[in-house]
Amino acid sequence: MSFLESLQIAIESIMANKMRSFLTMLGIIIGISSVIAIVSLGEGGQSAVTDQLNKIGATTVTIGIDSTKAQKSDYFTLKDATQIKQEVSTIKYVSPTVAEKGTAVSNTASENANITGVTTDYADIENYDISYGRYFNQLEENEGKSVAVIDEDAAKELFGSADAVGKTMDLGPTGAEKKVTIVGIRSSAGSFGGGGPNAAIAVDVPISFAQTMYSTNFTISNLTVSADSKEDVQDAGDSAVSILESRHNNRGKGMYTASNLFKQMNQINNILSIFTDFIGAVAGISLVVGGIGVMNIMLVSVTERTREIGIRKAIGATTQNIMVQFLTESVIISMIGGVIGMIIGIGASEIVGNFVNVTPVVSPTVVISAILFSSAVGIFFGIYPAKKAAGLDPIEALRYE
Repeated sequence: MSFLESLQIAIESIMANKMRSFLTMLGIIIGISSVIAIVSLGEGGQSAVTDQLNKIGATTVTIGIDSTKAQKSDYFTLKDATQIKQEVSTIKYVSPTVAEKGTAVSNTASENANITGVTTDYADIENYDISYGRYFNQLEENEGKSVAVIDEDAAKELFGSADAVGKTMDLGPTGAEKKVTIVGIRSSAGSFGGGGPNAAIAVDVPISFAQTMYSTNFTISNLTVSADSKEDVQDAGDSAVSILESRHNNRGKGMYTASNLFKQMNQINNILSIFTDFIGAVAGISLVVGGIGVMNIMLVSVTERTREIGIRKAIGATTQNIMVQFLTESVIISMIGGVIGMIIGIGASEIVGNFVNVTPVVSPTVVISAILFSSAVGIFFGIYPAKKAAGLDPIEALRYE
């Protein structure tokens, strides 16, 4: 008996018991679809995080100070930023950053505000997309002008419209706000963190103006640096720290630390990969359950077709012929289940991806692996029933009622 004959007999047997065959495939379908959906969404989420971090700036380095042991002379100055930018060739932009809490009040609304005092380089470091107006300029920074840049969401909350350029609001410490003019609105798209009824709005102002608003104990404890490329990130951070230690005469005290988004991005990707692999492995357990189902049904099929096996052996079918026939049947069941599971998995990943705003990445490797794995399940769990069928004594099989 040729392989094609075995294939034909296997297909006829499956078609003769459609419902039973489908229920046998169900475990394979669930397992394959779950693995493909989870891995695709995991890789899509990882890609989304990577793209977002790249947009924010994978070349960004944040230099902080150990406030527990810092003296007033250890804190950063605007001249520090200027010298770092001039002396370190691998650094493109530098901005001191001061973060303060406050309140933003318009004619119609009052919102909690995260106020960030920065220089003009900050817009380039953060890769801001300005929707309306512009970022504040060098003259406004030098003169400490009372100007601000907010995002579209903040503009809508405060003024009811995304285009709020030229409008004014009171901004600063609660109860001691100063009037500022909105000169630019940046896009809210891609911003980390969700909004909410109690979420604080983000406001950028010139650092010189921030010093005016928060004159009491005003200190600069962070510098944000942008390197020319990802490859220069480490060198840029180390060089900036070296210059700072020299300028503030605190070398060897471990006063300053440089952390970069590139390292954090790798850590996040590693965590996402581990999480995706773990969930995928858990979903893969259902494949084992499906494989056991295949073996169970094939054993039932062997019992039901004992007399048929006896007749085939009596007219010349070899042990190998019988084994190939039943093994082929279990592989076909598993492969059909694998294909259906693949289709459902891809569709499910697209549907779930739309809900969670993640574009799934369906890797051809994952799809091919799923099909091959389902075939392997069919072979592995079909061997025992096939061997049992092939090992039947033809005389005993013919006597079976």
